[in-house]
Amino acid sequence: MALMCSESNYNDNQRKTMLDIAYQSILHGLKTNSALVLDPLEFEPELQKQRACFVTLNKNEKLRGCIGHLEAIQPLIADVATNSYSAAFQDPRFSPVTPDEITKLVIHISILTPAVKMTFENENELLAKLRPGIDGLILQEKHHKGTFLPAVWESLPEPASFLNQLKVKAGLSMNYWSNTLEVLQYETESFARQPSG
Repeated sequence: MALMCSESNYNDNQRKTMLDIAYQSILHGLKTNSALVLDPLEFEPELQKQRACFVTLNKNEKLRGCIGHLEAIQPLIADVATNSYSAAFQDPRFSPVTPDEITKLVIHISILTPAVKMTFENENELLAKLRPGIDGLILQEKHHKGTFLPAVWESLPEPASFLNQLKVKAGLSMNYWSNTLEVLQYETESFARQPSG
């Protein structure tokens, strides 16, 4: 289990519960075309708190789906169930997950800390403040918006490359810069369930 945060807020049992719910929600989606509906009050108090998360699916070390929320809108355990279903069946970049794929998926859950707006005078100052392997970023410019989870540092370890590719994801050019550009910073606690097949 990879930890992308300075401290762990969830114990092994809570992590296992979230990963089990993610898996069950995908199974439920295969049968009913809908996310698993659950009662958050049946879970530990820590999982009832409103927190935002992303669920990332990988198959054969390649991305198979990734959906999440940047802001907390519902209890964490419900967010896990919703985003797991959406990552499997509603990511527009991929076809829906099929029954024969379910046992081959690696399910990653990343729980976000609240995003904090960064202050900087120019791009060099922003780059100097980035913490590779720790920071997730949200980039906003007018109607353009994009985010990279901290896990993206594994494939883009240099701050300049990380920022440039995030600009592209947000629909901007790599060399784009403006004094109105906003960048918010967050961390994640991340853990995964390995394939069962």
